[in-house]
Amino acid sequence: MSDEKAAEGSADVLDELFATIKQRQAELPEDSYTASLFTHEKGENEVLEKLGEESTELILAAKDDDFEELQYESADFVYHLLVLLAMKGLDVDDLRDELESRF
Repeated sequence: MSDEKAAEGSADVLDELFATIKQRQAELPEDSYTASLFTHEKGENEVLEKLGEESTELILAAKDDDFEELQYESADFVYHLLVLLAMKGLDVDDLRDELESRF
């Protein structure tokens, strides 16, 4: 797969994931972990704690050269980051804009 196609696929996945997060935020289904983060009284703190936990696990996986675990923990980190962005009224495009401005 070309780098360009991989980037397009990644963007699609991030956009789809973020759309699902926003849908859970709006609809608050009872059986959704994501929705529970928006309804729980310590939701933001829980997300921040998860980001800290996932970043530690990500670092440990990288130091151990455990690439499968690194991939898994990276996905967990990105998911919780996207939830935090939604909580704060930001979205994937805001993240993209910031990253693009750094080039």
